[in-house]
Amino acid sequence: MDQKERLVGTVSRGIRCPIIREGDDLAAIVADSVLAAAESEGFALRDRDVISVTESIVARSQGNYCSVDDIAADVKAKLGGGTIGVMFPILSRNRFAICLRGIARGAKKIVLMLSYPSDEVGNALLTYDQIDEAGINPYSDVLTLEKYRELFGENKHEFTGVDYVAYYGDLIREEGCDVEIIFANQAKTILNYTDCVLTCDIHTRKRTKRILRDGGAKVVCGLDDIMNAPVNGSGCNEKYGLLGSNKSTEDKVKLFPRECKQFVLDVQEKIMAACGKHVEVMVYGDGAFKDPQGKIWELADPVVSPAFTDGLIGTPNELKLKYLADNDYKDLSGEALKEAISKSIREKQDNLVGNMASQGTTPRQLTDLIGSLSDLTSGSGDKGTPVVLVQGYFDNYTN
Repeated sequence: MDQKERLVGTVSRGIRCPIIREGDDLAAIVADSVLAAAESEGFALRDRDVISVTESIVARSQGNYCSVDDIAADVKAKLGGGTIGVMFPILSRNRFAICLRGIARGAKKIVLMLSYPSDEVGNALLTYDQIDEAGINPYSDVLTLEKYRELFGENKHEFTGVDYVAYYGDLIREEGCDVEIIFANQAKTILNYTDCVLTCDIHTRKRTKRILRDGGAKVVCGLDDIMNAPVNGSGCNEKYGLLGSNKSTEDKVKLFPRECKQFVLDVQEKIMAACGKHVEVMVYGDGAFKDPQGKIWELADPVVSPAFTDGLIGTPNELKLKYLADNDYKDLSGEALKEAISKSIREKQDNLVGNMASQGTTPRQLTDLIGSLSDLTSGSGDKGTPVVLVQGYFDNYTN
C-alpha cells in the first residue's frame, strides 16, 4: 500500500469556545479557538476545511434580541390591534411560545388556526390513525375546539408532554386577549373569521400569503414581516423577521442573525493569515433532516445557513461507487477495480446530472448537507461546541 494513501475520509470535530456575549470579536474568537484546538489535539488545518459556526453565537455577539413588548408593538402597528387570525404556527415552547405572547399582547382577539394532524415541521397533535378512526378528512374538514375535544380529547406531545392546544390557548388569555381555536389545513378558512391575518408557517409562507391575498384578506403578514426593522431600539432581522428566533428569557427572544457575510469572510481571512490555509466558513442553524421516531423535520429555521463563503455554493458532484462496482466494472476486482474506479472519478464531468453512475447521490445544497452534519455534531444542549470543524468533506476515493 502507498504509505501516503489517506485512510480516513470526512472528519467532523466540535470545537469548544468561550461563552459569547454581545460585542465580542466573534471572528477572532472562532479563528483562535480552531487554531488552539488543532494545536491541542495534534491535527493540521488543510485547504477546503470547513469551519461552521452556529447562528446562536453569531446573533448573541450581535446583540440581536427583541422583547415581548417590541413584538406586541409591531403586531399592533401592522395588523391593527383588533381581531387577528394567527395561523399555522409550529408547536414549540422554544420557537413560538414567546412570540405568541407578544402577538397576543398586540391584539384584542386571536383566532388561532392550527394545522392537523401535525404542524409544518412534524410536531403532532394527532396521529393519522386517530383521524382515520374518527372519519375526518384533514384536507377539507374544519374542527372547532369543542369538536376536537369531543373526538380526540387531550393529546400531549410525545416528547415534551405538553398539550399545545391548551398551552397556546392559556398563554393568549394570560395576555388579556380573547381566543378562538380552530383546526384546518386550507389557508383560506381563516378568512371566514377575520380579514387581518398573521401566517406563521416557515417554508410554505409565500404560497400561504398568496392564497390569503387572492382570497380577499385586508392585511396579510408573515412572521418574516414582524420585527423586520428595529422597534424602540430592539434588534431585528431585515430578511426573516421573527423566523428563526428562539426563546431567550420569558419575555425576550433571540432573533436569527442579521447580515453576517462579512463575519464568515473575516474568519476565512484570519485563518489564512495565521496558517496560510484557505478554509471555507459558514453560519448554520437547524439541520435539514427528519426523525423517523417522532416524525419531526428538524428545520424550523427559514434556511440552514444564512451566510457562507463562496466555495460552499452549489451541490455535490459525485459518482456512486457501488454503481460503478456493480455495473461498469463488475468483472474487475482488487487493484484493477480500484484503479478503474479511481480513473472514472478523476475523469468525471463537472456536471453529472442525468448520468446513471451518479444516481442515488444526494442533490442537496452543500450548505444544507454540511449544516446538518454540523448541527448533529454540536447538538443543542450542553456540549459547549458551537463551532464545528469539518475536514475532508470535499475528498473523494482518489485523494
